[in-house]
Amino acid sequence: MVSEEFAEQVLDIVARIPAGRVMTYGDVGIAIGSSAPRAVGRVMALYGHAVPWWRVVPASGSPPQGHARLALPHYREEGTPLRHVAAADDYRIALSSARLPYTHEIYSEIAL
Repeated sequence: MVSEEFAEQVLDIVARIPAGRVMTYGDVGIAIGSSAPRAVGRVMALYGHAVPWWRVVPASGSPPQGHARLALPHYREEGTPLRHVAAADDYRIALSSARLPYTHEIYSEIAL
């Protein structure tokens, strides 16, 4: 189980991801000084509904597991770069252009 403090830190970072951009679970962990992407995923599974959950994706560029159809309208509305859109449940995020760079202010409180 993750601590309440950890969960709050994760949700704070996710709430600050700009529209049209994404972070991986590992990126969110890095932003809070953690090397626990699975713990970030656990927080998102339990509490992610309170923040723009579709902006946190696996390093593969896939949409959040089991939520591809729900996430696609958000990506399209926000202009998130996508690639290989074969169907509403078969696509990838273009991480090379959608991923938030490590120079973004979200990462400003950690030493990279």
